[in-house]
Amino acid sequence: MKFPNKLPSAMNSTTRPVNASTTLELSRNISTVLEQLLQNYDNRQRPDHGGAPTIVTTNFLIRSMGPISELDMEYSMDCYFRQKWTDRRLMFDAPIPSLSLNIKMLEGIWKPDTYFHNGKGSYLHTITLPNKLLRIFQDGRVLYSMRLTIKATCPMLLQNFPMDKQSCPLVFGSYGYTVDHLRYQWDSNGAVSLNEGLVLSQYDLIDFPMKNATITAKTGMFSVLQVNFNLRRHMGYFLIQVYVPCILIVVLSWVSFWINREATADRVGLGITTVLTLSTFGLDTKTDLPKVSYPTALDWFVIMCFTFVIATLLEFAGVHYFTKIGSGEFPCVDSGTESDAEDTFSSPRTVGPRTVSGRDVVS
Repeated sequence: MKFPNKLPSAMNSTTRPVNASTTLELSRNISTVLEQLLQNYDNRQRPDHGGAPTIVTTNFLIRSMGPISELDMEYSMDCYFRQKWTDRRLMFDAPIPSLSLNIKMLEGIWKPDTYFHNGKGSYLHTITLPNKLLRIFQDGRVLYSMRLTIKATCPMLLQNFPMDKQSCPLVFGSYGYTVDHLRYQWDSNGAVSLNEGLVLSQYDLIDFPMKNATITAKTGMFSVLQVNFNLRRHMGYFLIQVYVPCILIVVLSWVSFWINREATADRVGLGITTVLTLSTFGLDTKTDLPKVSYPTALDWFVIMCFTFVIATLLEFAGVHYFTKIGSGEFPCVDSGTESDAEDTFSSPRTVGPRTVSGRDVVS
């Protein structure tokens, strides 16, 4: 599509003043071109329909990431999702290199039906208007950008929790176009980039490897792109909230070793208090975790702390018992006592005129 010949151009104000009529004429010509672009345009057909697959180049700018939920095994991120493709039906000839258009123009052109395979409740930002950008270049290239909050599943293995590393994938591709019609590829100039100053509260983002893949479904083969966010958990929170308090509780239970062994109430009270406190810590550590069928590293630590605290109570029970034995409060059973017991059970009983030791005889 071409503009009228010798289209006046608006010059920079440093060279000459901008003529209002020139600007108005330029605006009218652009409106005319846009109307003509869509006059015979069929947005139901992809570019180069019946020919080579349409190539969609994508990239992300991640503005923020989190929260990352172990309980629901999901994560969220706020990002700019950009897609580029070439539609030769939208080529135009003009003194300006590109046209930044209103989002209403999106309704009239073809767009890739991209969706997130492992998405969970993602949404487009709409304040104050839908956060979308459409830009068309002279050679037919189209830039389509959106601001999204993506919530996606993240399968986690928690055996090493809280000293674990997790890999959260993001997989996206076309919903309806097979690999013969539509293919995705990462942008060679920064496929995934992070906003400056991006910080995660509980994790360090180690790296984010990307790959192209093809998946096979009953409806055909589809081109997909995948990026894995490799995360390493911070230990500081759990060190302060769980590990140090549990260690101090175990040390506190050892205080009973220095309490007089006759002070039964004090030693038992201290032991039970430490057990109950440790039980509370153990339950609190599981509130934000899924009910997995295997123990985590934190579970093993709490179990070991329980073992030490219970051993303290058992030690006192043994000391208390043998102290009573030594003091004679619990008399020992000796051989003389056993002989007396045997004589008692074997003493004769009289029944009628005849007696037999240890049993009755009926004539």
